[in-house]
Amino acid sequence: MSKPLDPIVSEFQTEEAAAAHDRWFRARVQTSLDDPRPGVPHDQVMAEAEAIIAEAEQRQRAKTA
Repeated sequence: MSKPLDPIVSEFQTEEAAAAHDRWFRARVQTSLDDPRPGVPHDQVMAEAEAIIAEAEQRQRAKTA
C-alpha cells in the first residue's frame, strides 16, 4: 500500500500515483526528444495560437451581438 501524501506538498494522493505520473511524463518527454521531425519555430507557434484566439474572440462577439 502506498503512503498518502500531504495535499500541500503534492497534487497526488499517494506516492504510487506520483511515481506513475512521473514515469508517464518522462516517457512523453523521451518520445518528444526521439521524434525525428523538425521542430516548429516559436514565432510560428505563437502566430498560429494568436490566430486561433482571434478567431474564437470573433465568434464570441458574433454570438453576443
